[in-house]
Amino acid sequence: MVNRKDEAGGSEFRRVSEELRVRIADGGYPLDTFLPSQNALAKQFGVSRDTVQRVLRELRSEGWIESRQGQGSRVVRNQRIQSSTPRATRSRHPMTLGPLIGEAFERGEVTLDIFTLTSESLDIHMHMQAERIRAGLIEPRRIALRMVLPSPSAIEALPYPRGKDPGDDARLLKRLRGIAERHTASLHKVLGELRTEKLVPSVEYEFRHAPLTPSCKLYVINRDEVLHGPYIPVERTLMLDTGEEIEAVDVLGLGATLTHHVRDGDPDSPGSTFVDSMTAWFEAVWRLLTIEAG
Repeated sequence: MVNRKDEAGGSEFRRVSEELRVRIADGGYPLDTFLPSQNALAKQFGVSRDTVQRVLRELRSEGWIESRQGQGSRVVRNQRIQSSTPRATRSRHPMTLGPLIGEAFERGEVTLDIFTLTSESLDIHMHMQAERIRAGLIEPRRIALRMVLPSPSAIEALPYPRGKDPGDDARLLKRLRGIAERHTASLHKVLGELRTEKLVPSVEYEFRHAPLTPSCKLYVINRDEVLHGPYIPVERTLMLDTGEEIEAVDVLGLGATLTHHVRDGDPDSPGSTFVDSMTAWFEAVWRLLTIEAG
């Protein structure tokens, strides 16, 4: 029987954990600054202090923060995006995913083609853009999202997450599937609401599975920019929604450095060549290897 209290506590834990990771990754809490106090975070998110403590333990295990008794939690890593293109200077420094997604949504038409493991980071950024649309700050006429995720069989074959005790592997893979399913459902909801509420004249979105094991995440933004970055294997403590902690080998996507490439006026430049090749790769995978996500 499912313990509803544990189920609710697990969802609150995951909500706070995901939001804080994205805030740190995107520069909301810059390097070497301190997070708000545990009491302040609990009040801000409307959760118990115990939930906040569990979240901070997870962030420490992932290497985002360091905590010392009486001093609070200090940010020691965030998302980095490396770019040599002049266009990148339009984003704040250091450049992060949020401003690039925000800039894409300032156009009349927004296209996003994405290959990723769970869609975790995109989910929160999409909700942020929906809030901007509702506030009348941006008015895109069309949003088109295509996302490729690993198929269930590919997830089963992943070399991560794997517990130091092989008996934990099934629960860790279930956790990973749950993260992917939760964020896919959330993206369905936010984009569907934009369409049904007629806040955007045209909203298209499709999620498909491919029998591929992602070693990198890929964002093709408006077909003229690409973000690309590796999933880095690490040893860390993973926390199940029940609060149980498991020592495992896992990968980090939010903490990896992303490289930013822009198509420019020179079709033979490194940026244009990379964008063209990644766009062609995505189109081929989408057409030849994917099936509709069930």
